[in-house]
Amino acid sequence: MKAAVFKAPGRPLVVEEVPDPTPGPNDLVLKVRACGICGTDLHWSESRDRDAGWRVLEAGAVMGHEFAGEVVEVGRDVRDQWRIGDRVCAQPFIGCGACAACRAGRGYRCAQVANRASARLPGAYAEYTRAGAGVSFRLPDSVGFEQGALVEPLAVGLNAVNKARLQADDAVLIMGAGPVGLSVALWCRHLGARRIVVSDLVAERAESAMAFGATAAIDAAHDDVRSRFEALCGGPPQVVFDCVGVPGSLQLAIDYAPYDARVVVVGLCMAEDRIFPAKAIVKELDLAFAFVYRRRDFETVLDLLARGRIDPAGLVTGHVALDAFPRTFEALKKPSAQIKVMLAPA
Repeated sequence: MKAAVFKAPGRPLVVEEVPDPTPGPNDLVLKVRACGICGTDLHWSESRDRDAGWRVLEAGAVMGHEFAGEVVEVGRDVRDQWRIGDRVCAQPFIGCGACAACRAGRGYRCAQVANRASARLPGAYAEYTRAGAGVSFRLPDSVGFEQGALVEPLAVGLNAVNKARLQADDAVLIMGAGPVGLSVALWCRHLGARRIVVSDLVAERAESAMAFGATAAIDAAHDDVRSRFEALCGGPPQVVFDCVGVPGSLQLAIDYAPYDARVVVVGLCMAEDRIFPAKAIVKELDLAFAFVYRRRDFETVLDLLARGRIDPAGLVTGHVALDAFPRTFEALKKPSAQIKVMLAPA
């Protein structure tokens, strides 16, 4: 099969032939119908530092963890549960399925977990990929493959908003209008926040948040975010989400937050950073970090998509075929108005 293969940090991906995936006893093989390009992968492909708290990619790795597809092979032990032709999305890791973490819906904490973009589990920037049957979900009839590929980033946003213990009258500041920031805005609206303000250095991206529940947008390249927020909302935010994930963004979130506020860090910063802890201590901030999701978050997203309770269609701003994928992937490393570009393998 064809896949977009990582060669070295800072070098473009290369589309080449790689071995077809084969299912283990409890696995599915999917023909990839849609896979979103994630900012994490963009940063990951540049990372060289094993001490940065993140696994460095090995040459030959295939990334891609926001995917949906059609079952083409079924492992021998799950043939009574799955059929060829089933339409599915899946969590992007495979745990043992039996430990406490797996039973709690947190397979990414399993001691035996296989993570995407490893030799054990290539990702979905490819024609086919392998998924664990226990972490796969049938797509409802009303949910297409593209929406299925959005379940993963939507689940990230849902987990983050749950971490914030959102109250209906909260004023919320969301830093960053990428897919995660817009997902957070969508869930803040769904859960009843009254004022939701999104800031971004790209004004067009910030304005796009209005379609996902934001009540106002801030052009962070030209406006003072803190004073502009207070002018818009009549006071400071009770909740600040850092959906940027670059060195300095956590300190900005701390600076923007008033006394007794809640700060939730969602953006995955893959480089060493420095903060001024005394500022957070004096303000008595409630600081939380949100990482991925639980099984129930996937189930909630799928249920609400099927019932038309949430509409993430505007997240997708572009499509790319596999042959043109490396060029598009490289272009997305620079700031632009794009939100989510979706790989659609032929």
